[in-house]
Amino acid sequence: MGKGSQLWRDRNFAVFWGSQTLSVAGDSFALIAVPLLVLHVTGSVAQMGLLTGLASAASVVAGVFAGVLVDRLDRRRLLIWCDVARMALYGIVPVAWAFGPKIWLLYVVLPLCEAIGMVFQVAYVTAVRGLVDADQITEANGRLGATAAAAGIGGPLLAGVVAGWFGPTAAIAINAASFGVSALGVLSIRLRRQPSSVPDEERGSWRELLAGARFLWRQPVLRALTVLLSFFIFLTLGLTDVLIYHLKHDLGQADGAVGAVLAIGALGTVAGSLLVGFVRRRLGFGASWIGAISLAGLAVAGLGLSTRVPAAAATAAVYLACVSVAGICSMSLRQQVTPDHLLGRVTAAFWTIHFSLGPAGAAVLTWGAQHHGVAVVCLLAGVACLLIAVAAFFTPIRRQNPELSGAAG
Repeated sequence: MGKGSQLWRDRNFAVFWGSQTLSVAGDSFALIAVPLLVLHVTGSVAQMGLLTGLASAASVVAGVFAGVLVDRLDRRRLLIWCDVARMALYGIVPVAWAFGPKIWLLYVVLPLCEAIGMVFQVAYVTAVRGLVDADQITEANGRLGATAAAAGIGGPLLAGVVAGWFGPTAAIAINAASFGVSALGVLSIRLRRQPSSVPDEERGSWRELLAGARFLWRQPVLRALTVLLSFFIFLTLGLTDVLIYHLKHDLGQADGAVGAVLAIGALGTVAGSLLVGFVRRRLGFGASWIGAISLAGLAVAGLGLSTRVPAAAATAAVYLACVSVAGICSMSLRQQVTPDHLLGRVTAAFWTIHFSLGPAGAAVLTWGAQHHGVAVVCLLAGVACLLIAVAAFFTPIRRQNPELSGAAG
């Protein structure tokens, strides 16, 4: 029996898989509802970009400490508490909004949720390592990504309908409930591995905090990925806000159409997630990652030139497919080559570093879209993404199987 087929029979993985899929479906409600709340009240894409930037900044700050928490604490309990906290925070928004719009509340809730979400995502990566064997990691990540994206297809469609009929706050309430579902799912699983104890002499020291960053720096492939992905995130973090602005402002579409386009775009994530295992086996890591980033750059440029809704949806789907392939390859490589007791800190360091430029990028991208047009900023961002792919070809990223080269050395 193949390793992939064994995943279907693994109860722990199946429960985790299902609960996280439902949680992602709920997340897609907030993905649409929060920008719509800001746009309905202020009419400003720059405000949307500012909120995205602040939320991303909070995530970056949390990432500095997330790895230490994940490597010190019980990872399963940490996942549960992160879900419960986000359920409570998002639940405040529809209650408060019932007494009138409160944009300031979003500037409190969203950054807090993003910070907690960073801790959750770091623990989530380590949980996958604790659920499956090493040679099942890419397959497991692909399946998690594919079904999460599939849930994201129906989620944006339904979110657009809910936002149109009942208002964006109703969609946020559904997102809050989805975190409760996720918490119940994690409560019912067991992880095979937990991190070994951090030595007493390292506790509370900078040595413990920086261990993940040091590991990334010492591995040539991981080091190159961290640097290049930092620039990629700078160029693309605000792309969802730009797409929503393009559909609403340039193409004059209703909220339901926004949900439909994001749902169609999610088909790309499904396709990329399902294909990533095959693509990496067939082409190797380097060709898969560099090719995906190249096609993503072309899709970003194409988005800016789209004048009809079907074209915008198609380019979004291609972009998300490529981001999925590149992202799963990168995450799986880190999981494969990182010692378990360091996995939380390495994951947190990677995300903290490569998201560090994201808040500024989101603000610049959305400001540029409002003042110079979507076409100009997308064309510039797309060309820059292509340059990142070219740069990667001259680094160890181009290797076919870096996981076999002494921990990506």
